[in-house]
Amino acid sequence: MSNPDETRPDPKPGDDRDWSVVVEDGVAKTNEPVSSAVASPGAATRRHEPHEPPRTTLPEKLYEKRKAVHNKRIDGPFRRFKWFVMVVTLGIYWITPWLRWDRGPYAPDQAVLIDLANRRFYMFDIEIWPHEFYFVAGLLIMAGIGLFLVTSAVGRAWCGYACPQTVWTDLYQHVDRFIDGDRNARMRLDAAPWTAGKIARRAFKWSIYLAIAFATGGAWILYFADAPTLFRDFFTGDAAPIAYGTVLVLTATTFTLGGFMREQVCIYMCPWPRIQTAMLDEKSLIVTYKDWRGEPRGSVKKAAKNPDQFGDCIDCLQCVQVCPTGIDIREGPQIGCITCALCIDACDRVMKDIGRPRGLIDYATLEDCEREAAGETPRPVWKTLLHPRTIAYFLIWGSIGLAMLFALGARNHTDLTVSPDRNPPFMLMSDGSIRNSYTLKLRNMESRPREMEIAVEGLPGAMLWTDTIAREDASPTQRFMVDSDQIRTVRAYVMAPANTGPRDFSFRLTSLDEQREQDVVETGFSAPGGE
Repeated sequence: MSNPDETRPDPKPGDDRDWSVVVEDGVAKTNEPVSSAVASPGAATRRHEPHEPPRTTLPEKLYEKRKAVHNKRIDGPFRRFKWFVMVVTLGIYWITPWLRWDRGPYAPDQAVLIDLANRRFYMFDIEIWPHEFYFVAGLLIMAGIGLFLVTSAVGRAWCGYACPQTVWTDLYQHVDRFIDGDRNARMRLDAAPWTAGKIARRAFKWSIYLAIAFATGGAWILYFADAPTLFRDFFTGDAAPIAYGTVLVLTATTFTLGGFMREQVCIYMCPWPRIQTAMLDEKSLIVTYKDWRGEPRGSVKKAAKNPDQFGDCIDCLQCVQVCPTGIDIREGPQIGCITCALCIDACDRVMKDIGRPRGLIDYATLEDCEREAAGETPRPVWKTLLHPRTIAYFLIWGSIGLAMLFALGARNHTDLTVSPDRNPPFMLMSDGSIRNSYTLKLRNMESRPREMEIAVEGLPGAMLWTDTIAREDASPTQRFMVDSDQIRTVRAYVMAPANTGPRDFSFRLTSLDEQREQDVVETGFSAPGGE
C-alpha cells in the first residue's frame, strides 16, 4: 500500500476527505473504522468495528425484514397448561362485565364496574371511593411485586402464559392452524402466488382476526358502564362518542399486534425482557438446553453407528418449529424466549420416540445444570424455588396483601371533612357571642340512605345551626339525612358564649343506625385575642 501522504493533493476549501484511507475501485484498503462515505452501498470494503470481524461488503439495509414464524402444533403438559390459562383469562375478560352482584336498591348491580361518572370502583362486595385510591395503588404494587416474584422463581412465565400479548397471539395462531393448516401447509400457502383461492382464504382468516379484535375492544368498554345497557346503546348508535373511539383504537391495536406483529412486540416493543434480567440469577428456573448432554449433534443413524461420538440431540429442529417466537433454544438464553416451554414438550416427545431419557430441554437453574453436568443429582424443584430472593418477594407481596385486607375490614363507611372559613375567621354578634363558619362534608359510603348526627365537642356552651336550620333551632347537635353513596355538603355555623378564647374543638359525626359508625375531626375555633 502506498503512502497516502505522497499522493495527497493540496487540500481544497470544504474538502474533508479522510486521506488516511486508500480507496481503489470502491474498495477501502484499511482495517481501521472509517466512514461508509468512502464507498457506495454494496461496494466491497474491509471496514469493521473493533469488536467485529472484517466486513466484505457494506450493509444496504439497517433493519432485517421480519421472517414469518410458522410454529408447529404440539401436545404436551405445557401446551395443555397454555390452553388452560388462555381459556381462563379470556373467559374472565369477556364474561366478567356480565356478572351481576346485588348491592341493594341504591347501588349498581354489576359485579365489576369502574364508574367514572360517579367516581366509584366496584368489585363484588368491595367499593372504592376516590379518597381510598390507595387500595388501587396497593393492588398495582402487588401486581408489580408478583411479577418480580414469578420472574425470580421461574423466569418469564408471565410472558409465556398470561401476558395479554401472548394470550391473543396464541389465539390468533390457533385461527391460523384452523384456516390454513399446520406449519408446512401455512408455509406453502405463504409462498404460493396470489390466486383467487388464496385471497378468499386470507380474507376469511383476517375477518376472524377482525371479529376477535372487535370483541376485545367491545368487552373493554363494558367495564365502565352497565354492560347490557351499553351493549344495546352501542349497536343502536346511542352510546357516547368515547365508547366508539375506544373500541376503534383497541380493535386496531389488537388486530395489528396480535395478528401481524406478534413476536416483534415481545422482542422489540416490550421493555420487560430487558428488565427481567435484573431479577434472574443462577438459582432461577429457566428453560434450558443441556448442551453437555446434547452435543455434538447427530442423526439417529450416525449415533447408532458411533454411539460414543454424538449426544442426545438429533438436530430434528422440533424445538425451533414449535416456538411461537421462532428462536432456537439450543443457542442459549435470549431475548426472544418467553419461557412458554413448548420446546420441552417437543423435545420430550422426540426423546421418547428414540428411546432416550426426557429433559434434554427442561426447566433448570444454572447451578443445577453445573451439578448435573458434573454427574451430581440436581435439587428438587421445591428447594430450587425456596431461595432468599424469592422468599423476600413473597413476604413483601403477602404483607401488602394482608395489610390491604385488614384496611378493608376495618375501614369506616362514614366520613367527615371539615373546612373552616378564613375570611373572616370569626364574627362578633350583637350580644357579644362569637360565631365561626365551617363547610362540612358528610360522606355516606353505604348503598342505602342513612341519618347522621353532627355534634360539637370540646367547646362549652357552643350551639350549631346551618343554612337550612334557623338560628332559633340551634343546638349542640344536628341531624341530617345523607343519600346512599353520596357526600352531603353542609354550611354550618358554630356560636360560642362571649369571652370564649381561641381553642381547639371537635366535630363528631355518628351514623344513627345499627352500626353507629363515628368519625371525629378536630379543628380550631377563632376568637379575639388569637394570633
